[in-house]
Amino acid sequence: MAADRLGITGEAARQFGSVAGHHESSRALTLCCVKAVNRLCDSTQSKMRNITLGATYSVLCSAAHKTDAATGEHGDLLDIIRESLGLRDFREVAEEARRFLKLSRAEPELVSKPVGSAAPAGSQAAARRLFAISGPIEGTVVETHLRRRGIVHIHHGGSLRFHPRCYYRPDEHSPTETWPAMIARVTDLDGRITGVHRTWLDPHGFDRIRLGKAPIDTPRRAMGNLLGNAVRFGISDDVLAAGEGIETMLSLRCALPTMPMAAALSANHLSAMVLPPGLRRLYIARDADAAGDMAQTILTQRAADAGIEAITLSPRLGDFNEDLHIFGIGALRAALPIQLVPEDVVSFLHSSTVPAE
Repeated sequence: MAADRLGITGEAARQFGSVAGHHESSRALTLCCVKAVNRLCDSTQSKMRNITLGATYSVLCSAAHKTDAATGEHGDLLDIIRESLGLRDFREVAEEARRFLKLSRAEPELVSKPVGSAAPAGSQAAARRLFAISGPIEGTVVETHLRRRGIVHIHHGGSLRFHPRCYYRPDEHSPTETWPAMIARVTDLDGRITGVHRTWLDPHGFDRIRLGKAPIDTPRRAMGNLLGNAVRFGISDDVLAAGEGIETMLSLRCALPTMPMAAALSANHLSAMVLPPGLRRLYIARDADAAGDMAQTILTQRAADAGIEAITLSPRLGDFNEDLHIFGIGALRAALPIQLVPEDVVSFLHSSTVPAE
């Protein structure tokens, strides 16, 4: 058999007979097989190519097989083409067979793919896209990072997500790196995403120097429109607490889980944060440094000009995350009552209702 001659056995050999049995003449079979070659040569499924091309060639040998009675030599159309033209590549032989049999080459079907314009780097659109493709933080290095910083109960209200391979580029002349990252959405007063804040994290563990951040030059970066906006935890009503850092406000929210809070991401942005309409009282969670003092002074004055009561919350150390990490949640809760309005102590500090995440 032709299949045996080419060393083809098993399932491939069975297919030879199956193909041959469906055609009444050798020419019809030859036409069918060359059409099959047409499809095969256009195929990108390389794993099946060798077996299938061998099978097709063997069927062609069986289809138009001729034997010289004197010498016993035999061959078919493809053998004649190969020998007469000195071809060695099967694709070239099949192409010549198409031409000889006047078979047109089947054009591969093109599947149109929607092409979306890439969002400009650093734009609001790019920020929204990054947040959309990121996933929940539960069970990720983000959750581990926050817990190692003392934030055991993470009341983030859906504002935090995780990206396992977030792009980081030190500068325009350096190659792009990828690190796991905490992605925080920045929104305006209507809840529209205007930007994101990225904190690249060390996947290999937590240390006291970097506090779990990746070993890169700038492990924190923001993109989009931050001015006047913030990372928000909870929906603000008539009472709001605002501060600089994400970890700072999440630490305070561990003690006051139902109080709406906002992280402006820097002292300058805190001083410029847009205050929501209907706000009656603003707690300013200041960082204990010169920039924090300046932001607290400016924001207090802006609140007063808008008829909003402004009250400063001061940490024992550098910020409320340091307080939580060093002294624990019990000490943090104990230090807050004297800084809160009595009705807010009842409403937020002693409240047992924790918002659903």
